[in-house]
Amino acid sequence: MARLIYPSGSWVAIVTPFDASGEIDLGVMRDLVDFQAANGTSTLLIMGSTGEPTTLTLDERKRIIREMAAYCKGKIHAFFGVTLGSTAMTIDLARYAQEQDADGIVIVVPPYLAPPQDSVFAYLHEVCSSVDISVGLYNNPARVITNIDPATIVRLFNAVPNLVADKEAMPSVGQLVQVIEGTQGKLPVLCCDAPVYGLVLPTLSLGGRGTANVTGNVHPRAVAAMSKPWESWEDVENTRRIYFDILPLMDATYAAPNPVATKAMVRLLGFPVGSCRKPLPDPSPRIITAMEEVIARFELKQLYGLK
Repeated sequence: MARLIYPSGSWVAIVTPFDASGEIDLGVMRDLVDFQAANGTSTLLIMGSTGEPTTLTLDERKRIIREMAAYCKGKIHAFFGVTLGSTAMTIDLARYAQEQDADGIVIVVPPYLAPPQDSVFAYLHEVCSSVDISVGLYNNPARVITNIDPATIVRLFNAVPNLVADKEAMPSVGQLVQVIEGTQGKLPVLCCDAPVYGLVLPTLSLGGRGTANVTGNVHPRAVAAMSKPWESWEDVENTRRIYFDILPLMDATYAAPNPVATKAMVRLLGFPVGSCRKPLPDPSPRIITAMEEVIARFELKQLYGLK
């Protein structure tokens, strides 16, 4: 069994940069990794939904895993999204990530299929069992149709040794409670930072280990401080203060469907990440103007020395 990595604090899902011809720009991706590693982020998610994995070819995904697993080693922990359209294809990419010495992988229910819970469990169990490295779940029924029910998560946690995190992106505090109670708090639960869900404060108050977020793409220091697991009343007050302070920034990174707004924000900060691949559009001029205003309000370019 490989040494398992357990994400905590700020787990940032980064964007996938494209150059002017629409090709992956690994040089800019390395810059993004360095930016995150220097500013408090504990772990990266590469090719999560923010990284546009469904628009990438299999060769592109393998190239990103191969190059970035090596680049991140010793700098920052990096997990890679490996979900494809079937169990067998997902296992193949998961094993490839392990061969490239990735810290871990993240899996979701394959979108569009809407399998029943027994099939969801079988899929998750087979993928986890196919590798020795860390596996994180990403539960996002708004994007993949199917919720991973708490009983399924608890059953999986009891069946495999390398399940290290449950990232929840669904508006149910009750689900958080059932997962944490069912695993006796041993499975780290991290939540999405989408303001519409409002999960950050409830998750940390229940013993959650942090956030799996996108706002850390543009203000990693603040999100890292906000996402610190609670050990004292000072932590509680700090999280609450930061949360309400950066709420306009979180609103801006979700002003268009992920990853459209997030990628535009990163681009406006000065990183040449390009636009999302079609059919995803750029944000409207009105939204871009609002993003520029919030970046200026928080003085993000000055704070991080960006041009």
